[in-house]
Amino acid sequence: MSGSTALGQKLFLTAGNVSVKGPAFQRMDQDATCKNWEDTRDALEKYYLSIFYGIEFIVGILGNLVVVFGYLFCLKNWNSSNVYLFNLSISDLAFLCTLPMLMRSYANRKWMYGFVLCISNRYVLHANLYTSILFLTFISIDRYLLMKHPFRDHRLQKKECAILISLAIWVLVILELLPILPLIRPTTNSNETTCNDYASSGEAKYSLIYSMYLTLFAFLIPLFVMCFFYYKIAVFLKQRSRQLTTALPLEKPLTLVIMAVVIFSVLFTPYHIMRNVRIVSRLVNWKQYQCTEFVINILYVVTRPLAFLNSVINPVFYFLMGDHFREMLMSKLRHHLESLMSFRR
Repeated sequence: MSGSTALGQKLFLTAGNVSVKGPAFQRMDQDATCKNWEDTRDALEKYYLSIFYGIEFIVGILGNLVVVFGYLFCLKNWNSSNVYLFNLSISDLAFLCTLPMLMRSYANRKWMYGFVLCISNRYVLHANLYTSILFLTFISIDRYLLMKHPFRDHRLQKKECAILISLAIWVLVILELLPILPLIRPTTNSNETTCNDYASSGEAKYSLIYSMYLTLFAFLIPLFVMCFFYYKIAVFLKQRSRQLTTALPLEKPLTLVIMAVVIFSVLFTPYHIMRNVRIVSRLVNWKQYQCTEFVINILYVVTRPLAFLNSVINPVFYFLMGDHFREMLMSKLRHHLESLMSFRR
């Protein structure tokens, strides 16, 4: 009987040990999993962001410089479309100039340019995002008006009106983004400064309120306006195609309209969704789900360079794919080559 009692006590203790160690082992497994997600996030920031931003810088600088110099030195008579497109390239160039600092800081895993440049860098980055969205929106309106008024006799199609609208866009975005300045807070650990992005910096509660405001008024409403006018353009082109004997001349503009909406939605929508989700994951109620926060941050990191890929696509899509701009640019290059060849003779 005593042997049975000893055996029972041994089994009880063994079972008790298993029950005590079980949660500990689970916590260890969870910590290991979280560490893997954290390492993945760090690797993405070091390699994915630095390489992606590097590609965007090289390709974007070349494309936008071609556009800016093409407009300044090749185009004599400007219209409203040219004004919007020129401002779009200026906005893209301002953003691209901030990328070398970001590339170096992500590659070295630390910020080396001080607090002021950190805040101004993030400010310019968001200014490019929202000026681009507004200029693309007014380009869609301008293209619709061009369909309805091919002789550019509408008031909004005048060059002077486009200049005033462009100035208003710059002033609006500059003022609209002023609240982001106190929300961007660089952190210092072990004498190393980290320039956190907007969604990972500041008080999460206030950052979320402001981010939701930007998402609604600076992204969703312009997106709705753009989709509405591109829809009107598509309907107009479809109606014209029924009236004409062949629809071939209208296939290219209709394709460009569809591509514009798709590119706009694909590039900007994931970023705005994940930015808000990322801020939500930083709230106090989410602190107990640390692994989830790492996973959300990883997804957010993936969307960030995609949102600014428009700075690379804009010159290719809106300028170099346009026959008029390409012919104008090639004509100017041929003229300079002929002048150079005649000078050598």
